[in-house]
Formats: sequence, structure tokens, C-alpha cells
Amino acid sequence: MTVEIVILAMIAAFLGLRLYSVLGRRADHGDEPVQSRFEAPPAANNVSAPKPATPAPVRLAERSATPVVVRATSAASAPSFQPAVERGLRDIAAADRRFDVQAFLDGARSAYRMILEAFWRGDKEELAQLCDAHVAQGFNAEIDARLAAGETVENRLVRIEDVVIVSASYAAPVARITLRLVADIAAVTRDNKGNVIAGSLVDAVEVQDVWTFSRNVGAPHPDWQLEETDEA
Repeated sequence: MTVEIVILAMIAAFLGLRLYSVLGRRADHGDEPVQSRFEAPPAANNVSAPKPATPAPVRLAERSATPVVVRATSAASAPSFQPAVERGLRDIAAADRRFDVQAFLDGARSAYRMILEAFWRGDKEELAQLCDAHVAQGFNAEIDARLAAGETVENRLVRIEDVVIVSASYAAPVARITLRLVADIAAVTRDNKGNVIAGSLVDAVEVQDVWTFSRNVGAPHPDWQLEETDEA
């Protein structure tokens, strides 16, 4: 019995040494580690990380084929405003149940583009529809001066960055809302020989305008008109 135990012990020791030698070689040489799902794969030698793609250049905006006028559409649902602005918007909404703040802002963006493009084209008829008589007269005077000097403009409204309501009021029957508009405009002025005398169509310039739109709530049509212009 003792001899059998000794023989079994020797066999166990032999197997243990074999197992240790195998595990020892794996630990010494190191098998390829298993990559965790949360680890990034190791970068290959002498291979740099890919560079981010260069953003595409901004394309100049095309003129909208379908004009959109600033319109009041439904009950007011305004985001957060200064207290005075919020009171004015509520007064307008109380007088005109069709008024909607977001619809107005969307329409104001379109009206801003339309008015600028009509002015650049020298379209007095369209300006008369979008502006009150005083503002339209001012635009027309600048158009006439441009024509008298033999100058032409090639302007593009690249983008409208921001439109913010800075004041709102209602004095029956007229509602008024003043906006600060921030836009990028590329502009070129040419003389009567076609030579560029100012501006560039490659580099856009940031412009900040303060425009006031007004509407007679009692009028049968729902259109707003540009009542006043200024620079921020």
C-alpha cells in the first residue's frame, strides 16, 4: 500500500511539473491579450491617426423661389423672454388670436431675405409690398442714387445666424415687434464698366440689423410690414 501511494505521489508531482512548465512558457512569452470591448484597438507602428475631414466651404445661398411674408398664424406660445418683451407679446396675442411667436420669427427670416434681395435688385414694386411707405421711400432713394452713379451690386445673403426679439408692444390697433438680426452677407459693387469698386463675393461680412415690423390688427389682411430699420 505504501508503495502505491509513493508511485501515485510521484505521478502527481510529474504532472504538476509538466503543467507548471506549460503555464510558465505562456507567461514568459505572453499570448496575445484579449481586447476589452471598451478599449480602443492599439495603433499600428509608424501609422498616424487619421486626420478629421476638412469641412466643406460654405456655399452662397440661392434666392428662394417662393416668397414668404411675415404672418401671424395662431395663439402665442413664446419661449423665455425679458418681462417687458413677454408682456408685449401677450398683449399682441390677446388682440390677435392668430398670432404665433415661432411662426412670426420664421416669417421674419424670410422677409429679411426678401427685402434685402429686392433692394439689391432694385425691385421697387416688391419693396412697396413688404415695407411701409417711409421705409420703401428710403430704399428707393438709395436705388436711384446707385443707378445715377452707374453702379450695380452683386450681393448674397449667405446665412442668417440669429433672430432675437428685443421689444414688442401693442397700441390698438397696431402691433409692433423689433428684432435684432445677425447675418453673413457677401457683397460686391461694380462701376458702370463692370469693375469691382467695393466688397468681395468670396469673403462674407457679419451684419447686425435692428428691424421693426408692424401690423394693423384690425386690417383684413394678416401681413406685417417693415416699419423701421437701424444698425445694431
